[in-house]
Amino acid sequence: MIGPAEVEGCLSISRIAAGMHPPDAETVLVRHGELGVKSDQVRIKMERQLRGHIDALFRDRSISGRIWTERNRIYIETERVEDATEAATDAFGVVSASPAVRVEPRLDAILEAMRRATEKTYDGGTFAVRARRAGPADAHSFSSTDLERKGGAAVGGAIESLGEEAVVDLDDPDFTVFVECRPDKAFVFLEKRDGPGGLPLGSQRPLVALISGGHDSPVAAWEAMRRGSPIVPLYVDLGDFGGADHRARAVATADRLAELAPQYDMRLRVAPAAELVADLMATVEATRMLSLRRAMLAVAEQVADDHDAVGIVTGESIGQKSSQTTANLAVTDAATDLPVHRPLVTTDKTDILERARELGTYEDTSIPAGCNRVAPDHPETNATVEAVERAEPDGLFERARAIADDRTVVGRE
Repeated sequence: MIGPAEVEGCLSISRIAAGMHPPDAETVLVRHGELGVKSDQVRIKMERQLRGHIDALFRDRSISGRIWTERNRIYIETERVEDATEAATDAFGVVSASPAVRVEPRLDAILEAMRRATEKTYDGGTFAVRARRAGPADAHSFSSTDLERKGGAAVGGAIESLGEEAVVDLDDPDFTVFVECRPDKAFVFLEKRDGPGGLPLGSQRPLVALISGGHDSPVAAWEAMRRGSPIVPLYVDLGDFGGADHRARAVATADRLAELAPQYDMRLRVAPAAELVADLMATVEATRMLSLRRAMLAVAEQVADDHDAVGIVTGESIGQKSSQTTANLAVTDAATDLPVHRPLVTTDKTDILERARELGTYEDTSIPAGCNRVAPDHPETNATVEAVERAEPDGLFERARAIADDRTVVGRE
């Protein structure tokens, strides 16, 4: 039996290469994970949000199709199954999606679809059949085992008709034909293409995401979105200490994130902090970077208040930089009353860079971060709030709030 939800087996951004679907495929099966274990009321609401996100991606990409929910599964009917599958697997909350051909829930129709799919797409190697039947026992004259046994014979025969040897491998096949059979319809498909998993975007309250222009922050923002939170991207412009290239990278990464959530205004908010940075450079030594981070959090808090956001997201991870020791993170967090979310807090840098590549925000030539130019030669790694406050210029947070009020909005409409 097909349960109300399937285990969320892949949290990566990557997916199987496009192109593997049966001839005449016109349906996309969309699977979610965590939604299936929610209460009925919450699940129905989240399924509605997930359908809305997929629909927004369709509109943004000029894809037409019908989207509906039935028995804890989302279905899409469209003439553009590849584009629709790619869009569906960009939607937060989707565990996987499969471009499929729909047939009558009769054994002969299913076997014929399996044969045709094999003849059109098989390109060598071992094979397997995975079949699942849902519904009461009397809904069909066959079982899941019958589907796999007779389906295996049909697929094997089709492979042999192509002049190839039919070799079964149930553990790690090169070619798999899937069957999902329900009381009133059946589907044949050849892949389960990974989505991001998580929760539907909009199922959580918004968060302000500090986008630095480096590799870490867009990945952290994406992770927050994957857990259902729309984000308000914020770039604190350091002036000459950041540079035009650094700002352009921040705009580009925010635009990439915005492509994944076209139903939200995710243009980059740019707060001008050049004068504040210059003052910190002239007046603060070992704890300069901490004061700058505290000012950034104060700017983000003001932006959050304006956008009804309930927290701040950063790309920091423990020990990655001198400002990111556990002691120093505690000092910077004291600058705001909002929770600071760090999705990458225990993630290694190599893993972050790999996620950035998969997300499409990584560039082969790294642009030096403006914060690196601000950092002192001998930074404090075990600061206290009292010591940092003593070294800070008067009115730091008031200036930060004024900077937030002076922000501009740039990027993808």
